[in-house]
Amino acid sequence: MQRLKTRAQFQAVLAGATVARTAHFALHRCALDAQPGATPLFETQVVWLGAMVPKRWARRAVTRNAIKRQIYQVSAASEAFLPPAAHVVRLRSAFDRKEFVSATSDKLKAAVRAELQQLLERAAAARA
Repeated sequence: MQRLKTRAQFQAVLAGATVARTAHFALHRCALDAQPGATPLFETQVVWLGAMVPKRWARRAVTRNAIKRQIYQVSAASEAFLPPAAHVVRLRSAFDRKEFVSATSDKLKAAVRAELQQLLERAAAARA
């Protein structure tokens, strides 16, 4: 699995279709097809993944980093179910700070992990 790195890569994927949604996350996907004459954004035909965790929805850097780590770990475990395309997992709403008091609690990590697994299952079901 390759990681998205450039702004152009993220913009291309976000311009693509939203494949699946959960309460807190959205999964965007775009094909790896390069337009003739243009420099390709994606060199290889494998699964590409990026994570977007805006400060608007996760104020603490510790929380943002913990969520990104969970995104990459769960996605790597589910790589076989994802087609060779570029994907972005985007946090689209905040986790309740009253319920998850600690910035990086085990309870928050478990909730994020469960919801990400649900998101990837929905994406796999939409693909089939």
